Amino acid sequence: MRAISVQQPWAFAIARGGKDVSNQPLPTAYRGPVLVYASLRVDLGACDSPLVLAAGWDPGDPLATIGAVIAVAAIEDVCSGAVLDGSCDCGPWADAEAHHWRLAGVTPLPRPVVALGKVGLWEPSATLVTEVRTMLASTAAGTG
Repeated sequence: MRAISVQQPWAFAIARGGKDVSNQPLPTAYRGPVLVYASLRVDLGACDSPLVLAAGWDPGDPLATIGAVIAVAAIEDVCSGAVLDGSCDCGPWADAEAHHWRLAGVTPLPRPVVALGKVGLWEPSATLVTEVRTMLASTAAGTG
């Protein structure tokens, strides 16, 4: 499993608002599960974005935090069409000058898991992965 760092409020939009694209400066060959980490940096200009507001942005929501894992998803594909030749139909969340890491199966966590992250796609510690998996399992079992 890997983790991906995303600035708020975009991380919140992935966890709660149906954002199915993570705009990244580089493509990746990785496909599979990722922890969605809300980085310590915030895109303040995006907090009033119509897309973010339509996604239900709520600074009081626990998943609007920074410096924590807030969801689990899977990178299922990467579209580089917008960057390479302008041919892309990845939807309203896609930035025309970025590679679009398409996310599927997004599951928000019941509460954030505070952690130290890294920029981009990174390998989380085994302890962090175990904590997230345990939380999801206990939630599924109705004990979380």
